[in-house]
Amino acid sequence: MSDMTEETTTRFVTFITPNLKRFDLAIMTTGRFYGKKLITDLQSGRTAIVGQDDLEQEGYLEFTYKLTEEEAADLSQFLELVVGTVNFTD
Repeated sequence: MSDMTEETTTRFVTFITPNLKRFDLAIMTTGRFYGKKLITDLQSGRTAIVGQDDLEQEGYLEFTYKLTEEEAADLSQFLELVVGTVNFTD
């Protein structure tokens, strides 16, 4: 079991894709999750831990956020600018 409190940074972003899909995201940076971001779609309430390796995994965003392939491609294009490399530490 674990119960920890930690200072985090949260970035709130709203953008509209060329296909007029609106995304309202909360992107949390924390010391956990090996450098990956905790990203919440504020419209659906779905949250996932996302890193560069997840963006490269086929179907990950579609499944996690219940998006079409086209919507996921637009989201991925934005998230590639946001997520960094994964840092594995002991």
